[in-house]
Amino acid sequence: MSNPIPTEPPADTPVTDRAGILLVDDMEENLLALEAVLASLNVPLVRARSGEEAIRALRRERFALVLLDVRMPGMDGFDTAAGIKRLDQAKDVPIIFLTGSDPDSGFTFRGYATGAADFIPKPFDPWVLRAKATVFLELHRKNRQLEALLARDHVQLAEMARRLSAIGSLLGEPGGDDLGTDDGGGGDGGGEADTNTLRGPGELAALRGHVAGLDNILRELRRGRSPQP
Repeated sequence: MSNPIPTEPPADTPVTDRAGILLVDDMEENLLALEAVLASLNVPLVRARSGEEAIRALRRERFALVLLDVRMPGMDGFDTAAGIKRLDQAKDVPIIFLTGSDPDSGFTFRGYATGAADFIPKPFDPWVLRAKATVFLELHRKNRQLEALLARDHVQLAEMARRLSAIGSLLGEPGGDDLGTDDGGGGDGGGEADTNTLRGPGELAALRGHVAGLDNILRELRRGRSPQP
């Protein structure tokens, strides 16, 4: 019994999170074949009929994967891959070269040297192509999740710094120099002196609000790092 062809990403993945695949080939029949094989992955499939067109597409939008034919007139696959790697916004996009049935070792070395992540010989096995595309789509999705988590942490840590600064300002208001400098009048204990550094109930409420805010941020940070089921 043959293995089922993968159909990742999950159907409930938001469409806006489904980065596309760029298909680069100068032959219409090859583009049609790629689209037919990859249609079930439910991600945008964008065509490019030349290396120049591929680079323009990568400047416009973000892709999870590039499927790149090696033998194209003018700007071939190697030149196109080198151009892609010079783009700041696309230099990390994985490239799978679509090659002849038996590329020699020099051909393969040149491909990896120009940034290839993998090779698939023509005529390609539909199951292999879909399976490999699925792996790179999932890798891209995980990277986007990590980017979002890091961005969220950056915002929360900045908010923590703001609240800590506000707490420091409240505790450092004029009157704070009286802490621990009782003139021998017996003193009522450190706890009473602490509140005397705050000028009135409004500042005490503000302090409590900042402390509560810090507690909420720490709770969210811990939740974001909890193991996912």
